Amino acid sequence: MRCVFDKYRLLGLILIAGLLFGNLAQAKNYTIDELPVLEPDPIHDVVARRVTNYFTQSHFRDFNLDGVFSSKIFDRYFKLLDGNKSIFIKHDIDLFREKQTQLGQELRNGDVKTAFDIYNLSLKKRFQRYEYALSLLALPMDFTVDESINFNRDDMAWPTTEDELDEFWRKRVKYDELSLALTGKTEDEIRETLTKRYNRILRTLIQTKSEDAFQVFMNAFAREIDPHTSYLAPRIKRDFDSEMSLSFEGIGATLNQEDDYTQIVSFITGGPAERSKQLAIGDRIIGVGQKGKAIEDVIGWRLDDIVEKIRGPKGTIVKLEILPTGNNSKPKIIEITRDKIHFEDREAKLSINHSARGDIGIIEIPSFYIGLTEKVSQLLIEANQKNLQGIVIDLRNNGGGSLAEVITLTGLFIEKGPVVQVKDNMQKLAVYDDRDDNIYYRGPMVVMVNRYSASASEIFSAALQDYGRAIIVGENTYGKGTVQTSRNIAYPIDAKIHPDWPALGGVQYTIQKFYRINGGSTQLKGVSPDIEMSTSQYVDETGERYLDNALPWDSVSVARYNVLFDNNAILPELTKRHETRIKTDPEFNYLEEDIAEYNIKKDKQYVVSLNKTLREDEQKQSDDKELLRMNERLKRENLPEISQLDEVPKDFKAPDAYLNEAVEIVLDLSQYYGDSTKNGQSSNIKY
Repeated sequence: MRCVFDKYRLLGLILIAGLLFGNLAQAKNYTIDELPVLEPDPIHDVVARRVTNYFTQSHFRDFNLDGVFSSKIFDRYFKLLDGNKSIFIKHDIDLFREKQTQLGQELRNGDVKTAFDIYNLSLKKRFQRYEYALSLLALPMDFTVDESINFNRDDMAWPTTEDELDEFWRKRVKYDELSLALTGKTEDEIRETLTKRYNRILRTLIQTKSEDAFQVFMNAFAREIDPHTSYLAPRIKRDFDSEMSLSFEGIGATLNQEDDYTQIVSFITGGPAERSKQLAIGDRIIGVGQKGKAIEDVIGWRLDDIVEKIRGPKGTIVKLEILPTGNNSKPKIIEITRDKIHFEDREAKLSINHSARGDIGIIEIPSFYIGLTEKVSQLLIEANQKNLQGIVIDLRNNGGGSLAEVITLTGLFIEKGPVVQVKDNMQKLAVYDDRDDNIYYRGPMVVMVNRYSASASEIFSAALQDYGRAIIVGENTYGKGTVQTSRNIAYPIDAKIHPDWPALGGVQYTIQKFYRINGGSTQLKGVSPDIEMSTSQYVDETGERYLDNALPWDSVSVARYNVLFDNNAILPELTKRHETRIKTDPEFNYLEEDIAEYNIKKDKQYVVSLNKTLREDEQKQSDDKELLRMNERLKRENLPEISQLDEVPKDFKAPDAYLNEAVEIVLDLSQYYGDSTKNGQSSNIKY
């Protein structure tokens, strides 16, 4: 089971959005006749029916796949295809209105033809829009007009005429032109860059596949149930599993696309590509083949298709035709044996903060991946050998992960007892306990969270807060109190009965809600820190409560547990010291200014001026403010001032004000512990 903040939200849209941005192709005249007319693959019938069964029979939320729900899927599908209402007009949607109440039954039947018809129209309309954008590049550029573009179009009605879209796209192209003009490019350079960019998008549209349409539609269905339910297309499922295990099988190279070529931009340390010594940064991959098979030319292919060819099981061999970096290089063919690649840079890490007051260990946990508890237990053993005054667990921006890992991780800091309560769709409540008597760290402890800390991060911080085992500092957390499970769509018997079937992908859907051991829920409300890191808060729409179809908040009975420390007795003094420090801390003053400025401008953040002089003035004000702050930082470090931002020393790192203050808070906390916190073994606390 996984309680993960949905990092894979709408990954199905990558192929119609994400791939549109990147390195650019050479200009070429593509025509709308080159667009594919997509049709469902035969396997989509099976997948649609199985996904529908999973969602209707096993999801935590009880819903009826009736005409009303079908209409909601219909609206969401168009929203996913055209979220800013820039390609469809009302007439386009009305063409399919008579089908809106039938989508649910079509899903049950495995019939996705209506969805494909809508997607094909979206391809055509998007293609026409970028053709129009290309035509606008021939017009003179005038950045003196006082006008603006509003990118916040979610809540507006669908445009009724193509002329309305023409006006938006005129401004959209002008925005792209002005953005390049502000970097110093000439009109000719701007036209060349945007011609390549828009043609790259046209080529991407021409390369669209049936799976692209299918996954967007299935995710429209999934997202209408709740925000964390997903259909995972085969490639997305593979990437999801890699994220959870921090590993995959392949050659260990990072690729991007430049023009029609796939280029090597970096290597994963210790991976097969680096070990082979046959590749270099900048080499271009022009062909890919498997051992014993012919090499396929991959120039102009989609990047994800090339990656699919290169990846493969550990121990197998991939053949690559390489065009080495350099002007006069000749192609060569190499062979590399694939291996298991581990993302060491995304594992939990320990660092030590040294100060006159004492040494503090900082354990950064980016996600609750499989194997996290084992890694952190090793880090705690290391920390216990360093005579630390305390530790900080940094969960900022940690969106969650494995439910099993968060339970065992919490167990490293308590002797035994309940960690989290869960309720399933039958309203059955279960308590998940730590049953391991071992405690890996007993000393003072602070957990850092922010508004992007979600799911498993909230279980961990809530449990330690309820036990009084740690002081929670930062911002109110995200508010995701649901548990998802991931399932393969393929049944075990399929391999025997249908050996010719392709990979079917998977689903992720909500099966439980989780609750604190004190009975409260983090759903919508999140975890409130014991100490707010700043006096002001961002007024934005970050959090579960702003998502469509989020499950409601509720509570359950209190689990049986014993509070370890009554932190309420010392929180007033800790808070007072914290507030005294940040009043005179320049970095916190910067943060307060930034928060105040954001909150004032938040309603206008999507409205961008298309006047060059005004934009230059805004940019100068921003640069001047940042330059002033940077020189103040340099002065505090006894470093020479700079005259422009690009002169900042490459090794200079701006202070992490929140982390530095968390260290001070745990040092304050250590004064309330027993006289000996050596090796993290003290469990005596005095107030």
